[in-house]
Amino acid sequence: MTGSTAAEPLTADVVIVGAGVAGALVAWKLAAAGVKVIVLESGPEVSRQDAVAAYQQSAVKLPETPYPSVPYAPRPSVANLQEYYVQEGPDLFSSTYERRVGGTTWHWLGTALRLVPNDFRLRTTYGVGVDWPVGYSELEPWYFQAEQALGVAGDSSQDIGAPRRNPFPLPAIPQTYLDRQVSIAVAKLGLTVAATPQARNSVNYDGRPSCCGNASCIPICPIHAKYDATAHTAKAVAAGAQIIPDAVVFQVEVAADGLVTGVVYKSPDKSQHRVIGRIVVVAAHAIETPKLLLMSRTDRLPNGVANSSGQVGRNLMDHPTQLSYALATQPVYPYRGPLATSGIESLRDGPFRRTRGAFRVEIGNDGWSWPGFDPVNLAPGLIAKDLRGAALIQELQTQAARQIRLASLVEQLPDPANRIVPAFDRPDAIGIPRPKITYRVDGYTTAGMAAAKALHQRIFDAVGTIEAHHGSQFFGAGHVMGTYRMGTNPKTAVVDPGSRAHDHRNLFLLGSGTFPTVGCSNPTLTIAALALRAAHAIQAELRR
Repeated sequence: MTGSTAAEPLTADVVIVGAGVAGALVAWKLAAAGVKVIVLESGPEVSRQDAVAAYQQSAVKLPETPYPSVPYAPRPSVANLQEYYVQEGPDLFSSTYERRVGGTTWHWLGTALRLVPNDFRLRTTYGVGVDWPVGYSELEPWYFQAEQALGVAGDSSQDIGAPRRNPFPLPAIPQTYLDRQVSIAVAKLGLTVAATPQARNSVNYDGRPSCCGNASCIPICPIHAKYDATAHTAKAVAAGAQIIPDAVVFQVEVAADGLVTGVVYKSPDKSQHRVIGRIVVVAAHAIETPKLLLMSRTDRLPNGVANSSGQVGRNLMDHPTQLSYALATQPVYPYRGPLATSGIESLRDGPFRRTRGAFRVEIGNDGWSWPGFDPVNLAPGLIAKDLRGAALIQELQTQAARQIRLASLVEQLPDPANRIVPAFDRPDAIGIPRPKITYRVDGYTTAGMAAAKALHQRIFDAVGTIEAHHGSQFFGAGHVMGTYRMGTNPKTAVVDPGSRAHDHRNLFLLGSGTFPTVGCSNPTLTIAALALRAAHAIQAELRR
């Protein structure tokens, strides 16, 4: 990289790269304990009001719509998966993320599930994948702390496969009429529909209002009833942390003794700045974190920082998703409340995991919006059939009231060939390499998708539907995982069970990149639990 570096670097006890949920939680915890913290975020701050207006005024409603990309911190978009990503196939990696203060929690759905116990011992129990170096019982107290921090609403009386010692902080979001109709139907199949734990206020909590059902959770909650990480960036700042937006970190600096001394970042004008810290935390998501570590190569560290194992950037995983949708014979009234309030969680574990991926079934309240056939997009086809005026409106209302959408998020196994590396020959506007991705969905996952598709049809038949459609290609779940995995062996893992880099005692790597395996539960709550656990370890390290 070229360019001059400011002569007087900033200094802090802890330097955090990334202001998403992991970075925000750690910054809050440390600043509240009196630690001097600087947080560097590659992208801008977000005005909720401006973002809502951008979404309302746009003719195209995508997860990224409220958050325009900036040239100095570009990010992937579902509209063009090869604009930022350099994709080498054989499959397109189709999950995206945000680079801005608050991270991808700006457009997450809010689902806040725990992993189930066997997710942590996949190799021991089923002979596939690898085991985590921590178990469910060890993480359970941190899960509860994460639920309290994010404000998770759930039904404590329901058994969804993840044992808990304490009730959910908030009562469950009420299930919709559609949820109840599916619940009645699938009972005949021996299945149970459960309220989905979600970081969405069912009552006023932590200074934020209760959900009023705006139904735009993806891409934005206009009133902040759904948790996003700006709740904790604000708390961190109030406690004394400094957050610097528009700061694109491109180098992690390491001394001859192996200790990390700080980082270097670029501003939008390409000027360079150093920040020195006793401890460095990189929490920049499972694509940008390994890219940064691999970019930070030197003559002494030719494979990059924290990469003596050669595992940085490898084992990229998602939850490839089977999408299905149908028209019910009777109205089920979607488009009410949050985009998903219930699901079928009992399929997340079982002996079948020896041969195929597990999955959870999400019941959508968003009609056919995901496949692109909400009422607005249905209208042109009906107009082409010569429907006009009252007849057009009546048919739109009739069809919209009967739309059902199911999505099953399927487990994927770690594969070192699935990887991200910096595309040094494909830089962005300020000279930072874009991420080059090699990705393939294997037979274990496709078998899980086939099982999900078959179950979807059985559910549709039980509900009573016509015109059922099943996606022929997988969709990304927006769950970018793996790439700097956790383990006890420095030869096969990047971080230890406490999220500390094996190679550098004062470097912590947070986020879903540390996941050795991924189960099929949405990852954010586990990210938060591991971040809070790491914050505790960082405080202990500082006291040393």
